[in-house]
Amino acid sequence: MTSRLIGAGLALLFVHPATAAQQLPPAPVIPSAQAGGVPNSHESFSAISLPVPSAAIPVVLRVSPQGDDAGDGSAAHPFRTPERAQQAVRRLNGVHDVTVELADGVYTLTAPLRFTAADGGQGGHVVRWTAAAGAHPVLSGGMPVGGWTLADRARDIWVADVPRGLDPRQLWVAGRMAQRAHVAIPRKAVAFTATGMTIVDPAWRFLASLPDQSRIEVEQTGFFTDRRAVVDRIDGDTIRMQQPGWRNNLIGYDTLAKTLAGDKGRLFLVNSLAFLRDGGQWFVDPAAGKLYYKPMAGEDMARIAVVLPRLESLVSIAGSYDRPVTDLGFDGLAFRHTSWLAPSSAEGYASQQSGSYLAGLIPGFPEDPIRDCSWGCWAFETMRNRWRQQPAAVQVAAAVRVTFDRAEFTQLGQVALGIGNNPEANDSGIGYGAAGVEVRRSRFGQLAGGAIMVGGILPDAHHPPRPEMGVRNVVIADNRIETVSQDYKEQAAILVTYAAGTVVMHNDVSDAPYDGIDIGWGWGVNDPGGSGAYRTRTRGYYDQPGNIVYDTPTILRDTVVQGNRVHKVKQWFADGGAIYHLSADPGALIAENFVYDVPGGIGLYLDEGSRYVTVRQNVIQGVGVWLNANTMDSYRPHRTTLDNVATGNWYDGGRLNGSWDAYMDNRLIDNVKVPPGQWPAAARAVIDASGPRADEAK
Repeated sequence: MTSRLIGAGLALLFVHPATAAQQLPPAPVIPSAQAGGVPNSHESFSAISLPVPSAAIPVVLRVSPQGDDAGDGSAAHPFRTPERAQQAVRRLNGVHDVTVELADGVYTLTAPLRFTAADGGQGGHVVRWTAAAGAHPVLSGGMPVGGWTLADRARDIWVADVPRGLDPRQLWVAGRMAQRAHVAIPRKAVAFTATGMTIVDPAWRFLASLPDQSRIEVEQTGFFTDRRAVVDRIDGDTIRMQQPGWRNNLIGYDTLAKTLAGDKGRLFLVNSLAFLRDGGQWFVDPAAGKLYYKPMAGEDMARIAVVLPRLESLVSIAGSYDRPVTDLGFDGLAFRHTSWLAPSSAEGYASQQSGSYLAGLIPGFPEDPIRDCSWGCWAFETMRNRWRQQPAAVQVAAAVRVTFDRAEFTQLGQVALGIGNNPEANDSGIGYGAAGVEVRRSRFGQLAGGAIMVGGILPDAHHPPRPEMGVRNVVIADNRIETVSQDYKEQAAILVTYAAGTVVMHNDVSDAPYDGIDIGWGWGVNDPGGSGAYRTRTRGYYDQPGNIVYDTPTILRDTVVQGNRVHKVKQWFADGGAIYHLSADPGALIAENFVYDVPGGIGLYLDEGSRYVTVRQNVIQGVGVWLNANTMDSYRPHRTTLDNVATGNWYDGGRLNGSWDAYMDNRLIDNVKVPPGQWPAAARAVIDASGPRADEAK
């Protein structure tokens, strides 16, 4: 039998077990706030002593921008904020599957949403955060900007009021990332020193007259890095830089003072109103609370949508290694509007590779870093296992079975989604430990950084001290990724560092300044036996404290990169590849991918220490190098990149690089050069099947 009791807005459902299957009602509701009161931030929602629906019945909580947090989460009285729904979930998810259904609209967050073990499914139940039918809910960390007035008619610069003190690094205009005010400066216009730069071209002496000099930045894009450092002050011809950011950008490889790109390295001055010269650029004055923008042709400032980010991240998902977040899903939600602020500090952004950076004080820093450490040195090698990672806008660590389906990651000021990254890259302070995370049928675009970063880079990432810390079985499938790394140009669209059993399958990746898909980390130094190349006197990696030789493999293994379509990448940097691999990866498979429209670039790249990789039945079109193996021949007889096989691939041009010989045991089998446009049926089948699958995209 079924009975319903209604009182003071309270609806409770009781279902006899024998008739439950036949008489499940639509969307039972939870007890109302009027009956038990709404807990404040200091109260536990679970302390409200109210009965809950039968455990046999899934619960649906509804949220709407027009709702009220004093409501009961029903269709008639939805909550207004995700935070309020999160409180309600914690009371129900121990005995129910719970769905939080978000209506159409923008949900402006005042702080990042933090999901702990209490927020996932408990005891085999599942919690899902989904879009209502036909809705496109947006979780936003930004604020709309309006009320524009013309500030400088001659230069067509407009101004709007914003909160004082707000100083983000990105601005979103009509859904695209606008560029901060900047000018290109010839490298020969300055001379680099250990403390900054000396102006040698008189045309640039005006810099000393600019106001607010301590907010001006120097940016350089080189062979594979995109480096930033912040000015301290400018005295006459002397530009003094803030420390330690400047010093950290001078050592290692592809440094700010000596880029491997040579004359092709580009140098910029960024973030001064004096640099606001081109349409589509902006500048914010945090002290005055003024935002300046120079519109592009055809932009109407009375109509255009402008959003200024206020949060550094949107979502942090992290339990602990003993109690991870489990069974938590996000379906149909959009994540937008963040800005990571760390590069604005004295640390700058000493980019190393694809979202990793050097920070802090370095032991044994060389007296003349430009002379002694522009091609590596012992001080640099001391820090190689201490690099940090850029925190993502949406972060996942210490979590099992977290899914993102049909999600949208756009207009974000850093890496969009970080899975199992370093501890400092998660707001919780917990890193690694992500297993069974899936990202499917989602869209990534208009991003300042890369789309997805999987795994950490510290010793606990490559050799986890306990099994629960390993990053395992991540699936990235059927996603569309485009227009990424627009600010941090050195970041790959998809990066997997140290993880076991990762599957990157049937994605479309395009419009990226650096690589499309990068797998692996460590340059072979953490693989069993270490790397002979890094034991040499010039590198001296193993002579430095903390850099040990492992006799056990890293966690990287069984990576699959299959069926992806990668194109229009490598638009800014010469180094790297459309699909790139690094270090030993037993069981690795790169197969049936279609790489095209990468003029002059590398299609498939097996970099230092790549081992046990099978490269099979890929189609490579319109590249400069179809297959490159960095076998480090100058270090022979040491063997670094070996035991790889490339078989049955098709390519229409481009060179083959590296040692594919018996000594390295790198084998080439039945690869076929095809005249342009004359792909055989088998190659055409790979092309046609690449990218997101139609049946999966429904």
